Amino acid sequence: MSEELRFDHYYPYEEMTRHIQTLAALRPDLARVESIGKSYEGRDVWCVIVTNSATGPDTEKPAVWIDGNIHATEVSAASACLYFLRKLLTEYGSDPEITRCLDTRTFYIVPRVNPDGAELYFADKPKFLRSSVRPYPYDEEPIEGLKREDVDGDGRFLFMRIPDPNGPWKVHPEEPRLLVRRDPTETGGVYYRLLPEGTLENWDGVTIRIQPNKEGLDLNRNFPAHWRQEVEQYGAGPYPTSEPEVRNIVAFITSHPNITSAVTFHTYSGVLLRPYGTQSDEAFPAEDLWIYQKIGEKGKELTGYPAISVFHDFKYHPKEVITGVFDDWCYDHLGIYAWTVEIWSPQRMAGIAAFGPDKPEGGYRFIDWYREHPLEEDLKMLKWNDEALEGKGFVDWYPFDHPQLGKIELGGWDALYAFRNPPPPFIEQEVSRFPQWLLWQALIAPQLELHSFDVTPLGQPTEDGRSAYRVRLVVDNTGWLPTYVTRKAMERKTVRGLVAEIEIPEGATLETGRKREEVGQIEGRAYKAPSPYGWSADPTDHRVKLEWVLRAKPGETVRVVAKHERAGVVRAEAVLP
Repeated sequence: MSEELRFDHYYPYEEMTRHIQTLAALRPDLARVESIGKSYEGRDVWCVIVTNSATGPDTEKPAVWIDGNIHATEVSAASACLYFLRKLLTEYGSDPEITRCLDTRTFYIVPRVNPDGAELYFADKPKFLRSSVRPYPYDEEPIEGLKREDVDGDGRFLFMRIPDPNGPWKVHPEEPRLLVRRDPTETGGVYYRLLPEGTLENWDGVTIRIQPNKEGLDLNRNFPAHWRQEVEQYGAGPYPTSEPEVRNIVAFITSHPNITSAVTFHTYSGVLLRPYGTQSDEAFPAEDLWIYQKIGEKGKELTGYPAISVFHDFKYHPKEVITGVFDDWCYDHLGIYAWTVEIWSPQRMAGIAAFGPDKPEGGYRFIDWYREHPLEEDLKMLKWNDEALEGKGFVDWYPFDHPQLGKIELGGWDALYAFRNPPPPFIEQEVSRFPQWLLWQALIAPQLELHSFDVTPLGQPTEDGRSAYRVRLVVDNTGWLPTYVTRKAMERKTVRGLVAEIEIPEGATLETGRKREEVGQIEGRAYKAPSPYGWSADPTDHRVKLEWVLRAKPGETVRVVAKHERAGVVRAEAVLP
């Protein structure tokens, strides 16, 4: 039945829900579907919990959180989650990495964080919001300004090219479809003003402003870390986690301390974004920055997307920061390595090289590109439209008699087709980039494993038939990351050390050791140098030894457990000889 799920179009809520349930039903031993809460309009926000239940419950394994579509129109983010889910459930048992992952790790996958906003995208008469459908800050409709809508009924949302002697644009002399900037001192030409396709409400015939949506929230500005009020951060909401969609996520992740990393899918730019958004890399504990860089290097290798810092390379304005975002919250409050993936880069598809370590001063610099780029790149974009998109991304200008503006032209980039999400022929190609990186992030998590467990008699039984026994448990962290995952988690005191417990038979006594003991953290292999030199050494800091002496009767059973919130659980038992 999973063949019904195809990646050549996008799915509204009911259809997406059916596919989620169908996929989970294929492998009930590996997946179950739960609602993590309701959206503002009352829709269930579905989470698929994926792990091999035969090897233990999901909460006793290190886990990766994956979500998508917190922003209303970014529907390919949900497709990336669905694609990964299908891959896990259909290739378990045949793909050794997937099999090892689901036997030892857990994935919590939420394809659509914001189902309400996405439903407006899929509506017969779409309304394109940034994020939540809740009216904010006021529950009233705008009454004037340019209302963006499909004025000629062709199903597209294009641009209006309006003749204006003081307009900032002119036609390119060799490519009539392309508008270029009017030179700063230029006069005497034919110039245009460019506006989104739409109608003017209560127009005074002179001034034009763009009508804002009454739904002014941005759910990815509502997370607790570095949250600021609306006066400083547009879309932040009245207080952190004021919105149910954000509260759902915060409540789930904070109640699942086994989550060691998180990835949230967005669109667009074709880039892997890491914290901080608010401060320089110098603010990191050095070890955490090194690990973030290594995860990013692996991400670039496996996905083809560059990995960058939001603060250093992805600001909307060089003097502004973005606050209240998911990945900053995960890392700064919980000490979880979190990433924001911006799916899809039309520029890169058109052959415009991406900014990165190999092109530090040039290339496509994400947000900066929209402020300044060479004219040759616009011509590349049109060529890509003509050839790869078969002309569907850019519409040649055509005359239209506008009800208020009179004779104008409609056309230009169909941004919802070419930019906001991958066009249908490119969906699967794009979302198939990510599974290997997601698996890799799960497999680097800390992992408790039993090294040894033994019981040794100490002398002869006493008159009451009891003997003394030494019980020894040795546990290894076989994962790459340390059990605490990040130094930030240690700094914030958000992660507990390994806890060991012993269960002794009724009537037995514990001579040395405690029934429950917290023994601290265990290192992994993450901080090893690239090659060994004279000062290299490998102490057994990945291992912990626990010992007890008890007095009990032969034939009785002793049980031990070692558990760590982020690294899993080890259990062992023995019959006393």
